[in-house]
Amino acid sequence: MVLSKALLAASRRPGLRRAVVGNPATRKVVDRFVAGETLDDALAAVRRLTSSGIGVTLDFLGEDVTDRAEALRTRDAYLRLLEALEPLQLGAVAEVSMKLSACGQGLPVGGHDFAVETVRPVVDAASAMGTTVTLDMEDSRTVDSTLAAVGDLRKEHPGTGAVLQAMLFRTEDDAKALAVSGSRVRLVKGAYNEPATVAHQKKKDVDAAYARCLEILMAGPGYPMVGSHDPAVIARAHELAAQHSRAADSWEVQMLYGMRPDEQHRLADGGTTVRAYIPYGSDWYGYFMRRLAERPANVAFFLRSLITRS
Repeated sequence: MVLSKALLAASRRPGLRRAVVGNPATRKVVDRFVAGETLDDALAAVRRLTSSGIGVTLDFLGEDVTDRAEALRTRDAYLRLLEALEPLQLGAVAEVSMKLSACGQGLPVGGHDFAVETVRPVVDAASAMGTTVTLDMEDSRTVDSTLAAVGDLRKEHPGTGAVLQAMLFRTEDDAKALAVSGSRVRLVKGAYNEPATVAHQKKKDVDAAYARCLEILMAGPGYPMVGSHDPAVIARAHELAAQHSRAADSWEVQMLYGMRPDEQHRLADGGTTVRAYIPYGSDWYGYFMRRLAERPANVAFFLRSLITRS
């Protein structure tokens, strides 16, 4: 837990960012978790996964944007992504995920409204081609703003997805509020360094909170998206799906690109709806550091790769 907190803190340090990004040896490990830096790289991953029966959600990497022009560039990158996906005719098999902080949510004046209006054309375009947008959840300070944005966008686009982080104390109540008909909700454990005043600090407590939230969502009439690589969590999701007589297409498992790829294929081959979260773009540092923080094995892999490359 101490190592994880240190890595999460490091994800916000500009000096360390420059050192890691500038190290050629880092690329080997980054390639495990990030599809590439270009749209063509992302599309290659989409074709590879969807051809084998795995759905995708694409994330153009970036966060903590405090410049309106940069936020609009993020919007335009997503519009180009959707334009490139349209000829593939994948429909909802390929959706996109967006961070409001990459769209200006953190602007000191009018950030929330600006971010929603920046995201809206992307949601419009996604709906027009038969797919959806999920608004990623970030640190606890952004939860109210992000859920309010989901509610606003759902007025015209009810398929807009929400994300909940089980580590936060408030999440059980949020899960109850969102467990309604047609509501798409991705449940994750959480990958931000949160204070003890708002979040569980021990792994066993986070795991228990995840189990409670999962039961709420699977018992409701919405569309749960089980964001986990934990075999016990996935097994429990299947038990709950059977208990509540859920059809195979009424929920899904989501895993990160590069994480347990054999298991992703095994589940998909067995009839589970599986979606891989595909990040791409040059601004990969914050995302990469959070992936290291999630699992000690990732850190060991990273260090071994650095030694080998050196």
